[in-house]
Amino acid sequence: MPQINKARTHKDVPGHNSSLTRLRIALTVFFALDGFVFAGWVVRIPAVKAQTGASASTLGLALLGVSAGAVVTMTLTGRLCRRYGNHRVTVVCAVLLSLSVALPPLTHSALALGLVLLVFGAAYGGINVAFNSAAVELVAALRRPVMPSFHAAFSLGGMVGAGLGGLVAGALSPTRHLLLLTAVGLLVTAAAGPTLLRHQPPPPPPERELPAGGSPRRPDRRTRGLVLVFGLIAGCTAYGEGALADWGALHLEQDLHASAGAAAVGYSCFALAMTVGRLTGTMLLERLGRTRTVVAGGTTAAAGMLLGSLAPSLWAALLGYAITGLGLANLFPVAVERAGALAGPGGVATASTLGYGGMLLGPPAIGFMADWFTLPAALTSVAVLAAVAAAVGALVGAAARRADGS
Repeated sequence: MPQINKARTHKDVPGHNSSLTRLRIALTVFFALDGFVFAGWVVRIPAVKAQTGASASTLGLALLGVSAGAVVTMTLTGRLCRRYGNHRVTVVCAVLLSLSVALPPLTHSALALGLVLLVFGAAYGGINVAFNSAAVELVAALRRPVMPSFHAAFSLGGMVGAGLGGLVAGALSPTRHLLLLTAVGLLVTAAAGPTLLRHQPPPPPPERELPAGGSPRRPDRRTRGLVLVFGLIAGCTAYGEGALADWGALHLEQDLHASAGAAAVGYSCFALAMTVGRLTGTMLLERLGRTRTVVAGGTTAAAGMLLGSLAPSLWAALLGYAITGLGLANLFPVAVERAGALAGPGGVATASTLGYGGMLLGPPAIGFMADWFTLPAALTSVAVLAAVAAAVGALVGAAARRADGS
């Protein structure tokens, strides 16, 4: 197991440290852009639902397009990354994401909405695999558990995107709002993209260098099993993030009679809390370790989502959303980083695919449960899966301790 606090030898290489710093800044910008664009879309879901006349279940099927497009393209993106490099694929997917976010408000049926969301989801899934793979390489070169800081940028972008979305909801139509997101996305990509295109990924540390033959070793069965376990944790987390993104605002507006602006604040509270949790993630990992961080986070998220989904007042629900964000904050970054540390970029692709598979299940599952029961009852499934993530993390930690003791 790699030592996360080992002294960084790259300081002795002239210019290498400044190159890593520039790469870290550029990757952070793309993580933030991804969150900003995605949140700008999700806060307009209630308006697009009214425009298409979709029921809760048909909206859930349409929203499935985002997750389906993302999951289907993730394996392909992993191959593209190996052929063309993580940096190039990140820039191309950022352009596609920025262009495709303008499409949903141009639709007038659930079927058309689902089709354009397939395109949006493909770009979203592609950029997530690409920049997570690039981030894992950078984390290995830095020799510190800084993966949560990249995901903090995603959450910060989501908070800003949701907050601005709430502010302009009454003044701009969804079409004009999302076209504005397209312009912002293209400008940011033009500013940060050249840094990624000019710099090669950092070389692996000595303990991860390729064998003499030049081909990567195939992970053994135990390693592949652990990657799948970390993918399961990521999936439980992504289910919760996707549920709050797709249904959180609608719950506040429909069940607690909040205004469109106040409903948008719900996702902003969640994103702000997640940002705070991820900004402190490196400190938590260094002090508590991965197992206790995952167990505590999953337990906290389960309690928060029970409050957020079942509370009878807007303010209590907003508090629940915030607690959920704190709890879920570091689960996905830890899962993806560990999968990458165990199996390289292939591990990142596998864990990311399984992780975003949680989003594949979330929208339609919650939509159907909302029709069968109620939306608040459907949202309690987020609490159940957060508890599952905590339990799985505890079991993995216990197994590791037994293996170390044997």
